[in-house]
Amino acid sequence: MAEAMLGLKRTHRCTEVTAGDIGSEVTVMGWVQKSRNKGGIIFVDLRDRSGILQLIFEEKDCGEEVFAKAEKLRSEFVIAVVGRVEARSGAVNENLATGAIEIRAKQMRILSESEVPPFPIEENSKTREELRLKYRFLDLRRPDIQRNLILRSKVATMTRAILAEEGFLEIETPTLIKSTPEGARDYLVPSRVHPGSFYALPQSPQLFKQLLMCSGYDRYFQLARCYRDEDLRADRQPEFTQIDMEMSFADVDDVIAVNEKLLKKLFGEVCGYDLQLPIRRMTWREAMDRFGSDKPDLRFGMELKNVTDLVRGCGFGVFTSAIDNGGSVRGINADGQGAMPRKKIDALVEFAKGYGAKGLAYLAIQEDGSYKCSFAKFMTEEELKALCEAMGGKPGDLLLFAADKDKVVFDVLGNLRLELARQQGLLKKDDFQFVWITEFPLLEYSEEENRYVAMHHPFTMPMDEDLPLIDTDPGAVRAKAYDIVLNGTEMGGGSVRIHQADIQSKMFEVLGFTPERANDQFGFLLEAFKYGVPPHAGLAYGFDRMIMLMVGADSIRDVIAFPKVKDASCLMTEAPTPVDPKQLEELGIEIVKEKNPEE
Repeated sequence: MAEAMLGLKRTHRCTEVTAGDIGSEVTVMGWVQKSRNKGGIIFVDLRDRSGILQLIFEEKDCGEEVFAKAEKLRSEFVIAVVGRVEARSGAVNENLATGAIEIRAKQMRILSESEVPPFPIEENSKTREELRLKYRFLDLRRPDIQRNLILRSKVATMTRAILAEEGFLEIETPTLIKSTPEGARDYLVPSRVHPGSFYALPQSPQLFKQLLMCSGYDRYFQLARCYRDEDLRADRQPEFTQIDMEMSFADVDDVIAVNEKLLKKLFGEVCGYDLQLPIRRMTWREAMDRFGSDKPDLRFGMELKNVTDLVRGCGFGVFTSAIDNGGSVRGINADGQGAMPRKKIDALVEFAKGYGAKGLAYLAIQEDGSYKCSFAKFMTEEELKALCEAMGGKPGDLLLFAADKDKVVFDVLGNLRLELARQQGLLKKDDFQFVWITEFPLLEYSEEENRYVAMHHPFTMPMDEDLPLIDTDPGAVRAKAYDIVLNGTEMGGGSVRIHQADIQSKMFEVLGFTPERANDQFGFLLEAFKYGVPPHAGLAYGFDRMIMLMVGADSIRDVIAFPKVKDASCLMTEAPTPVDPKQLEELGIEIVKEKNPEE
């Protein structure tokens, strides 16, 4: 039966008890990790968020009644224990912070009993994730998850302190806002008092932080909750947190300078990593050409090589037809993988097809210098030799080639180099390789919408020298945009914003907005811009992604207290669920069942 605390006060968390407390009496409280009855002596591992502490119950110390209660202890019972700190009687446990001490129990109260949990509460659980997320309140007791969330709290606290030192003000922005459907889909919230009208949940505080710059607050930040109705991935959730910031009278270098200070302090304090400043910078064009990705992983080489000119007149139709259609031929050198079995190469071909490739050409350089090549019969010995030299190939290497439109080639080889690195164990989680990616294209052409769309958002400033191209060659205009990338993950991104009315109008025009539509969606911002707006720029980090990278987790679900799964549902609370018809009636909403086309 559970008991009350009856005036007991906890004096220490488990790992706050140290060898310096030997001989003193302490009161500790927590969950039973495990209990072992050795006949006349009971060993209990007590767990709280700080770690584990060993307790010893012997009848001569605690009395018959307490010893009898100790015999009933099972995993996840919640107990309070008063006892004396002693040096550990057995061998010191080097794996525990408290491995040199133990508590000899005098009193104990069972504060709460527990049913047998559906899975063990242990680090690096092998329990399938669906079960753990259904019982997330138990999963959150696991020490590794607790360490992640404790670190997350520490980073949030440090971020606030660092940005406050840099003159930033923490200001909250609304979470019930006007829907501006550019980019990802909005989550909509119906209004009861305005029937037929809806709020949107913010995808970011973008417009409000720009308004704060118009209002003279100079430097703003916020740990902002954001919402996007999009498909989930390992580093994506429907609701997430951003470290969001904006600065007035600032350009690219100003934003980067502040954020390099922030990153150096955070990764130094939290990860013990001495980040060397300045962080390297790479243009978007260079990143795509060298790594096939605008978020390149720099922990390993295997860079792309453009061999288009070299194979332009060769006899291999796959290469030449791609070039004739305006595409390119590029390859990567899988160093030392020349002896890869054909079955494994075929698996790489199938992998490449998943990213749009029609196939994958390969050339394995044997140790004796001969070639095992999928296209050898279409090229001369001299052409093959020249190709190997261009790729930096040597005996024992495997050369892999993609030929298609540039977008497909980059997608295929960018992902292929990552897959090969995974297979070879080259992705060390504690090797932090940062890079700023700059000079993104301002616009990208959407075949689906048959118009240009903003690569970031409609308020991103073009590079000054590219402004004359916005009418004649909009696809060539570069943006004053920048992403901070860590180990192949975009950790944050931002841009200098447009603050001149004529440039903003031109941007809307290029994006296909009529003045009426621009005013309908963004009128409140455009109105504010009539009354003196400073040049401003900002950046936002995916806070969950940052913590995921810091702790070396494989998914942001491991650093969020109550995450959703792939279909954006919560397995624990079963949200989303239908609601009471009366609630819908008050909102003037009717659920219409989808008709079966066959009916």
